Amino acid sequence: MLRAGDASEFGGITPKRGMAYGVDSMKKEFYSLRQARYHALAFDLQQIATEYQEKGRRLKVLEIGIWDGITKKYLDVWPSARNIDLHGADIQLRDVYQKSAWAGFFLGDLMEGYQNIPSNEFDIVICEQVLEHLPELETPVRTLERVLRPGGTLFVGVPIFPFGLHLVRKYIVPKIDKMNPYAKKRGHVQAFSQRSFIDLIQKLTTLKIESIRGFRVVSGGILRPLENLRPWWQLNRWIGRRVPWICTEIQVIAHKAEPAL
Repeated sequence: MLRAGDASEFGGITPKRGMAYGVDSMKKEFYSLRQARYHALAFDLQQIATEYQEKGRRLKVLEIGIWDGITKKYLDVWPSARNIDLHGADIQLRDVYQKSAWAGFFLGDLMEGYQNIPSNEFDIVICEQVLEHLPELETPVRTLERVLRPGGTLFVGVPIFPFGLHLVRKYIVPKIDKMNPYAKKRGHVQAFSQRSFIDLIQKLTTLKIESIRGFRVVSGGILRPLENLRPWWQLNRWIGRRVPWICTEIQVIAHKAEPAL
């Protein structure tokens, strides 16, 4: 059962069924595990925005791969989000949520490095569920670090598999698909484990990883009704903080160091 006290976790909105976290009509379950990453991201950003506001500064955020602008939908329930200048980047602009309220947009391809985005520009950079779609990762990952200002924070999320199984998904499954004329076209061309993804970030950047978190171990199917229950969401978040590698996705939070004096 949803409880009245839950509203404090969602920017003060009144919880209601039929919309994920009270704001997202794409998923009907209030505690949708697939959408939990957006709630967690918005919660963190509004806290950082509050800290910046207390210092008399605005928080400058760039999201790469905005799709329909869903992150802003989750952010807008928090009053401190008014202290965020939110910029978006993508190959094309779709029907972006509250498009006119964004601070600006960059059109381009992450594979080509977004040369139209200045270096060391943003306090926060978000790249959520994008990298798994890209055949080449060196330029994209280096770009995430390049556009982040010294002292800034990167939030980057990808789906994962248990270590070892990610190699099956990456190398064997595509070969099987080629032999099957009825195989579905897969949008994911990369397959990560938690270890392989962390290794990638550490190999290509100088970012310091602060934390890794997961949001769902099992979601949907016959367990879908449980996603209307707060304890089920809390359990998945608890597991995701302690053993994120068993989750189906992770979000890595990394910091760009200030230059040495």
